[in-house]
Amino acid sequence: MESSSAMVPFPLLTTPIESTYRPCTIPYRFASDSPRKATPAEVAWIDVFRKSIASFRKHAELDDSVSDAQARAAQFSERYGKILDDLQEDPESHGGPPDCVLLCRLREQCLREVGFKDIFKKVKEEENAKSLILFEQVVTLFDNTEDGGKRLENLIRGVFAGNIFDLGAAQAVIFVDNSGADIVLGILPFARELLRRGTQVIDLSYVSPELAYLSNDADLVVLEGMVKHPEVAEFLGGRLYDCVIKYTEVIP
Repeated sequence: MESSSAMVPFPLLTTPIESTYRPCTIPYRFASDSPRKATPAEVAWIDVFRKSIASFRKHAELDDSVSDAQARAAQFSERYGKILDDLQEDPESHGGPPDCVLLCRLREQCLREVGFKDIFKKVKEEENAKSLILFEQVVTLFDNTEDGGKRLENLIRGVFAGNIFDLGAAQAVIFVDNSGADIVLGILPFARELLRRGTQVIDLSYVSPELAYLSNDADLVVLEGMVKHPEVAEFLGGRLYDCVIKYTEVIP
C-alpha cells in the first residue's frame, strides 16, 4: 500500500540531516577522489546493480497488471542500463555520485516511468499468504515461553529467522519492509510483545508527516535488515546472510 502523504525525514535524526546522516554503510568515495572519475567502490556497486537488471526485467515481464509488460520491461532494461553506463562514465550525472540509495531510486524511477508500480507485488502476496498460515503457531510458541528474557531472545531470533533485556520502552518506532516472512513471522510477533508490555508501536514502512509527528517522543527505534551482498559482508567482516544486531544507547 502506498502512502498518500509526502515523504518527510525521520524527526529523530540529528539535524542538519544533509550533513550529519548517511544511510549507506560503505564509503564509496573520499575527498581526495576525482569528482569526474568513478571510484573502484562505485564501479563495483554499479556492476552489482547492472547484474540485477535481468532479474528485475523478468519480474516486470510477469506483471499482469501492466499492458505490454514485455515491451515495457525491455524499455526499463535499456533505460536503466544506460543510466548505469552514464554513471560509470561520469559519476556526477543523474544526481550522483552514486551510492546504493541513488542506484535504487534510479531503478525504481525507471520502472515507474515505463508503467510499473510494483513488480514484486505477486511475490509479496504469495509470501504473505504462506507466512500467515504459520503466524498463529509462531505466536503461540512465543506466548508459551514464560521466562520474559528468554521470550525476548526468541523473538529477536524470530526477527532474524524471518529475514535482549527488558526494553522498558514507552514508545517504539519500527522500520520494516512491507511484506514477507520477515515482517509476518518476525517483526509482528516482536511488535506484539512490545504491545503486551505497554509500549506504543509505530510502523514506519513509510515516513509520512503524521507518523513522523507521532515519532518525536519515541525512546526506542528498531531497524531490521539482512546482509544480502558479499561486498557488504566483506566490509563488515562477516559472511553473506549473517545476522547483525547492534544496540546503541542515545545519551541525552
